[in-house]
Formats: sequence, structure tokens, C-alpha cells
Amino acid sequence: MLNGANTVFLIVSSILVFCMTPGLAFFYGGLVSRKNVVNTMLSVFIICGVAVLLFCFVGYELCFNGNIGGIIGQVKHLFLSGVDIGSIVNKDAGINLGTYLIFEMMFALITPALFVGAIVGRMRFNFLLVFIICWTFVIYYPLVHMVWSPSGLMFKAGVLDFAGGTVVHINAGITALILSICLGPRLKRETEHYDLPWVLLGTAILWIGWYGFNAGSALAADKIALQAFITTTVATGSAMMAWMLIEMKVDGKPTLVGVCTGALCGLVGITPGAGYVTVVGAFFIGIICTCTSFAFITHIKPKMKFDDPLDAFGCHGVSGIAGSVLTGVFATKAANSGIAENGLFYGGGVHLFLIQIMGTVVTIIFTTVLSFILIAILRRFIPMRVTEEEEIVGLDAGEHGEAVDSSAGSHEIERYRSEFQGQLAHLMGDNGPRYR
Repeated sequence: MLNGANTVFLIVSSILVFCMTPGLAFFYGGLVSRKNVVNTMLSVFIICGVAVLLFCFVGYELCFNGNIGGIIGQVKHLFLSGVDIGSIVNKDAGINLGTYLIFEMMFALITPALFVGAIVGRMRFNFLLVFIICWTFVIYYPLVHMVWSPSGLMFKAGVLDFAGGTVVHINAGITALILSICLGPRLKRETEHYDLPWVLLGTAILWIGWYGFNAGSALAADKIALQAFITTTVATGSAMMAWMLIEMKVDGKPTLVGVCTGALCGLVGITPGAGYVTVVGAFFIGIICTCTSFAFITHIKPKMKFDDPLDAFGCHGVSGIAGSVLTGVFATKAANSGIAENGLFYGGGVHLFLIQIMGTVVTIIFTTVLSFILIAILRRFIPMRVTEEEEIVGLDAGEHGEAVDSSAGSHEIERYRSEFQGQLAHLMGDNGPRYR
């Protein structure tokens, strides 16, 4: 029987999750340089259209309908033709198929948008679109099935992922890392941020949307949803404060970008365990995830040879990995009686901890291997990187013919072209552009 309260709760949660994608567009758009704002925001927002069509076409079926080897579902309908969206899919919560489908669809929007932060300023827009489509079929849908479908391999193995630690954040974070490695570094690593108030606005929208992301994953307006709401808030608060205190200790002053980054790390880190941990567990998860991401971004990343401009891997990948593993430490039946055992912190032994490590490692390997294969195949047919001239002028002009200040768009283009003409000639030399 349909539960009206839970249905409304899930619809509202779906709207909140949808808002995360334009929120991310503001967050990323505020962080990039002025000449790449349009390209960055469009690259994020266009996924709303792409992911909706793919999920209705066959995505829901591949995620949740039937089962092939515990890895992927079966396609029996196209564009939901013949599907009874009013049928009940969760009898305990009284949720029908249409409501559940809409909620899961929103996760398909935000996940690929996350790795856009790793490729800003140098990837061709058409390559990104084709990659997102292929990545969704080859990597995202199988992971959803394996982790969240009752017939999935990792679900049966006991891997806990309340709202997307493996499916969303580790997946997108690892993809960001692979894309940044394959693209190569930027010609010029700019530290300019277009609009810091946009960064704060984007962070606030993401935080609000995350309540739909985490609390909504309970699928009902019940105690678990309330637990997820509270743990999400506490983990984000502790992560934000931890990042600020570290910055003050290391650099002598706090920054807005740092505080927003810390908040994001807390949101990412608590996602897999939001409905499984107590407030105490959320407090420690937020702090540990922030410390882990801060250490990676400030000490490890500079020694590595990949260029992830907005730290998509440093935030989503690193904090996602830490949060997934820490779920095996802080999960407890006191927070959710539905789990099979307690984590390490509550005397549950190492079994759940090892299962969480296994699920994390499998996700990393699965995403890494298939991302490399996808990129290797696609770049044989579509140039992956823009030309050096387009990169220097900026992708707003080179890829879209637009600028954040349309009244001065042509003047901006000429200014950048003139300013970097000598740099362009030096980089191209006698051998022509390096990237094609």
C-alpha cells in the first residue's frame, strides 16, 4: 500500500539531490579562472539532460531490474514503456516504482558531474559528452547494481554504502584521477579564482542538497532518516572546523576556499555511513576525512605528476575512500538495527572492517581499469584535449564562443590571445602542438 508521507518525503529528497548539480556548477565555476567559467558550468549542468534521458532509456533497468551475474540488470523496457510506475517496490516504506526511480535518477546526475573538476580548462566538450555516456553504461550502472541491488555482488557480500560512498564518490574520484592523468597537466597552472562568493553559494547548495542525498536514502521519513540527517550535519561541521584549524596552524590564517573544501570532505566522508553511525562516529569521520584529504592535497599531490585543478580526487576520492573504510569502524546496531554486525569501534571484530576494505578496493580497481580502457578507445576517434591556442585563450571562447561578461567577450578573447602569444609560440616550437 502506498505511504503518502514517505512518498512526499522522497520526492522532496529528489528535488534536493537535483539541486546539488547546479550547486556544484556554482562551486566549480567560482573556483576556475575567468576564461573557463562558462565551459566548467556548462560541463556540469548539461549532465542533467544527458543523465535523465539515459536513466529513463535503459538506466533504471540496468541498475535494478533483473540480474546478470550480480553485475548488471536486464533491459526489458525502453523509455519505461510498459512499466507500471505505480507499482510498489518497497512494501515496508510504501514507495512506488516511479518515486524510487526519480530519486535514483538524481544520483545518476550528480555522480559524473563530480569528476568535471579534474578536467577543467583542457578537455574538448564533445569528448567529455561521449565519455560521460559511455562511462554511465560501462561503470556507473554496473556499480549501482553491484552495491545497491539486492542481487548485486557487493550487496550480497555485506558491503555497507548507505548513500553512495563507493557508487558515487570513490567512483567519481577515481575517474577524475584517471582523466587528469590521461589529459596531462595544464600549460599554465593558474591560481586565480573567478568568484569566491560563488564557491560559498555552491557549498551551501550542496550541503542543503546533501540532506536529500543522505537522509532520503532511508527511503522513509523515519528514525534512520533522522539519524542520517544529524550525522550528515555533525560530520560536515567537524570537517569544516578541522580544515580551518589545520590551515590556521600550517598557514597562519583561514581561507574561504579551505573552509568550503573541508565542509565538502565531511559531506563526502559521511555519505557511506550516514545511516549506520552515531553522532560520535560522525564527529570522528568528519575530522579524519578532512585530515586525510588535507594531507593528500597539500603534501602528496604536489609530488605526483597528475593535474587535478579543483581536487576532485583529493576531496571525493580520498574522503570517499576514508569514509567507506571508516564505516567498518563506526557502524553500530545502536544507530541502525538492520545491519548484521557492529564495527571495530563498537567491539564488532574485523569482519565488517575487512568487508568495507574489500568493497572499497573492488570499486577502485573496477573504475580504474574500465576508465583507462574507455579513454584509450575513445581518444582513437575523438581528440581528447583542446589545442594549445584554445587552452591559452580559454575554453569559454575556444569551445563555446561565450564569456562570463558577454559585453566584453570579444575583447577578452583578444586580450588573452595577445597576452599569451609569446608563450604559445614558445610552447609550439617547430614541432606543432603537443596535444591532439
